[in-house]
Parts: sequence; C-alpha cells; structure tokens
Amino acid sequence: MVSMTKKERFAFLIDYFLEHRPEAETELVYTDPYELIVAVILSAQCTDKRVNLITPAFYKKFPDANSLSVATQESVFELIKSCSYPNNKAKNLIGMAKSLTHDFAGILPSDVNELMTIPGVGRKTANVLASVLYKKPVMAVDTHVFRVSARIGLTSGAKNPYQTEMQLVKYIPEHLIALAHHWLILHGRYVCLARKPKCDECGLTSICRYFQGIQKQ
Repeated sequence: MVSMTKKERFAFLIDYFLEHRPEAETELVYTDPYELIVAVILSAQCTDKRVNLITPAFYKKFPDANSLSVATQESVFELIKSCSYPNNKAKNLIGMAKSLTHDFAGILPSDVNELMTIPGVGRKTANVLASVLYKKPVMAVDTHVFRVSARIGLTSGAKNPYQTEMQLVKYIPEHLIALAHHWLILHGRYVCLARKPKCDECGLTSICRYFQGIQKQ
C-alpha cells in the first residue's frame, strides 16, 4: 500500500461506498420516531436481529409513549427479558416514555442535546435518532464504528467514541455523515468482523492500515 494522507483515505472510502452501497440505513424495524427510540434503547449491547424479534409484541402492547409511560417495570421486563440488561432497559424505557410525554408533548426532539435529557439516551443514541429521523449531520459511534475506523486508519489514537466521532466528522462531507454512519456499521457487522475480519471480501484493503500490517508479517 502506498502511503497516503488521511484525506486521501477518506476520499477513497467515500467513493467506494457511494459506488457499492449508495443507500444504507438502519436494520432496526420501526414505523415512527417512538418505535425507533424504543428499538435503539433496546439495541445497546444487543443485536438488531434480537431487537427486531422483541419489538413487534412490544409495540402491540405499548403502541405509543403515553401507554408506555404508565406501564409497570415488570410488564416491560417480561417483553424484553431476552435482550441484554433487561432490568435497566425496562426502567429506561418507562423513563423515556414519561419524559417524551411530559417534557416534549409526545414529539421526539431533533436536537441532540435535548435528546440527551431523555432517560436511556446517551450521545450515541441521540446521534442515531437525530441522523436517522432528522438527517442531522451527526456521527453515532457504536462498537462497530469505533473498531472499523481505527482499523482502517480513519482515526488515530481515538480512546473513546467521542474522539472517534470528532475525527470522523472532520473529514466526511456534512451531507454524507448520516449515510457514512450506516456504511461503517454495516461494514463492521458483515465484513470487518471483530475477531476475524473478512479481508478477502473487503474492497478497502488498499487503504486499510490493519491489512497493510498483516501483509508485512
């Protein structure tokens, strides 16, 4: 691999995904903002596949924030117990519904800082909601984005998701940030796997710092 600048590495990655994955979106199943915030809260340390198995029954019993806001923690727990950290998520889901109902008149805000005042909504979740629902130019960094960005060489020395986020948005054009979030997640989920990346299936090896390293071994 010829040595390249970070700007060149980003340019290659963007061109590659615009050609091979011009459309990319969340794999969580939802029909409105309320359903998406439920699904994103459930997805923490849990697969989208598992969340999508849980949510149909959940949405049927609690079709909106109003109905969820008066639910008992036990009734919510029963519906989500097959996902990770169900006790904590049950508490957060009810807290989210109460906040959405009482503080925001049932309408999910588009501002990241306002979203972060809702129980169960950290920076990553807020960024997911703002980018997916409102196409805001914010980069949600989950474990896939964090890993893939460091491996390829899009980030340097980023010690936490916030540092990764700041480095990524510096080089990705604003109108592509929301799309790039899904590119990196899906690449990490299906190609750049944590334990055994599928380098033989990857179209980014020519710019990948990790691949260059194993080629030298």
